[in-house]
Amino acid sequence: MTETSTNGVVAFDVTDRIAWVRFNRPDKRNAMSPTLNRDMMEVLDGLEFRDDVGVLVLSGEGPAWTAGMDLREYFRETEAKGLAGTRQAQRESYGWWRRLRWYQKPTIAMVNGWCFGGGYGPLFACDLAFAAEEAKFGLSEINWGILPGGGATKVAQELMPFRRAMYHAMTGEPIDGRTAAEWGLVNEALPLDQLEDRVAAVAAVLLQKNPVALKATKDAMRRVGTMSYEDAEDYLVRAQEAANSYDNEGRKEGIRQFIDEKSYKPGLGAYDKEKAGV
Repeated sequence: MTETSTNGVVAFDVTDRIAWVRFNRPDKRNAMSPTLNRDMMEVLDGLEFRDDVGVLVLSGEGPAWTAGMDLREYFRETEAKGLAGTRQAQRESYGWWRRLRWYQKPTIAMVNGWCFGGGYGPLFACDLAFAAEEAKFGLSEINWGILPGGGATKVAQELMPFRRAMYHAMTGEPIDGRTAAEWGLVNEALPLDQLEDRVAAVAAVLLQKNPVALKATKDAMRRVGTMSYEDAEDYLVRAQEAANSYDNEGRKEGIRQFIDEKSYKPGLGAYDKEKAGV
């Protein structure tokens, strides 16, 4: 059964331990407004530690994922309130993107349509990303006289080769889902009618994994990118020890099934976490 946030601008369903969360302003191409930003934080809070949620998928109602920031509400109306209004709007948008970046559960962006400008914030915040071949991605800020803010420049530089990121940001030209996959913005691009099934299949794979190990892994992948090799080695040792303190029995069960039972091969699939009560 579909539920909505307090103001109705975020919708979600939970099915088979997958939370399908959707931007819900289709008449505005799901542009992000201060109201949507507050409601998204509300929904993320509510789903993060629910026992019936193992993976979160972020998509959009209608033909868009999100067209970015609502120029009227996010810029003109907040700027009319002065610096305090601008800073509040920034905190609310950056806040839920940051929350999503370090979310307790694995997250997947399912980009079903337009993804522009500020949409690159939640796109990067999700651990994995899949797009419709028909989707459109773009940093259009240069076309109306500003730089790609809200972390969008950082996202482009982080995910794409330098020359492609520079071209993408300086020209404002949109690219389709196939090109977005080739350039590294998303993992894969598929025809729109195949997108949801592919995302559900990937979510099902993630649901088989040890959730403590998944959280440690996704955090580690984000952290080590800015570290030296030596610092990364030390961080990963400590991260594994911290994960063991939460779930040492799960780790031992995986080793037991491999060495003693010989019931699975780590290179080919996951161990049966139900035997460890994970």
